[in-house]
Amino acid sequence: MVEHLVPDDLWVIVKTVIPAQTPRPHGGRTKIHARRTLAGILYILRWGLPWRQLPLALGFGSGQTRERRFREWLRQGVWARLLRLVLDYAARQGALDWSRASIDWASLPAPRGGVATGPNPTDRGKAGCKLHLLVDRQGLPLAVTISGANVHDSRQLEATLAAVQGVRNGKGGRPQRRPVKLHADKGYDYSRCRTALYQRGIVPRIARRGIESSNHLGRTAGEWNVLWCGCYRTGSWLWRGVCVSACGVTSSGPSNAKNTDAVQ
Repeated sequence: MVEHLVPDDLWVIVKTVIPAQTPRPHGGRTKIHARRTLAGILYILRWGLPWRQLPLALGFGSGQTRERRFREWLRQGVWARLLRLVLDYAARQGALDWSRASIDWASLPAPRGGVATGPNPTDRGKAGCKLHLLVDRQGLPLAVTISGANVHDSRQLEATLAAVQGVRNGKGGRPQRRPVKLHADKGYDYSRCRTALYQRGIVPRIARRGIESSNHLGRTAGEWNVLWCGCYRTGSWLWRGVCVSACGVTSSGPSNAKNTDAVQ
């Protein structure tokens, strides 16, 4: 199970960003190996279980301990560094395609509220948030940010672009962080969005309201990724701060979602 959730090639990357385990000053049990801990966290995120319901028979240790390690790694910036390393690896393998990017979002309930949430106008004003996802042409995630459910899609465009970490392909030169073109639906059909893209040297491909259909803008990769995130139950219901391990690699503008209490 551990090797299935955390394959060897992934672990080679992950272990470089996980802090070394230090012995307890007063003795006690030896901590479970970090790879096994990560597998337990991924299992929780995949199936949307409460931490306390993580089956001990799987060998991941107790769910409460996995939650504590998740939050420790969150505070230490492990998840953000991991995203960058994975993108660097993909770039070296030639898997990243910057010729075109897509942006899309998903509205998610957050029943316990939080700083980065807001009343959802499509769900009777219940607390919720939006997950904004930017992907390359192949559908690989470049950045993800969180905003309140009442924040318009277009208002989060610049924050999501700014969240793209510089990616190195191992060939020298400046890190890559901007796609050539950005495809988006009519929710981004505002002059401020086009201006923000032009200022960054990005060609906007945004459907115009009442004129152009957004069905042929090549946004399938972004839409499928948002759908894929929704298939992971913890990601489709933000609960107890476990946002798609999303809190660790996202920002939400003024409300910093790196705070574990930002979304609950």
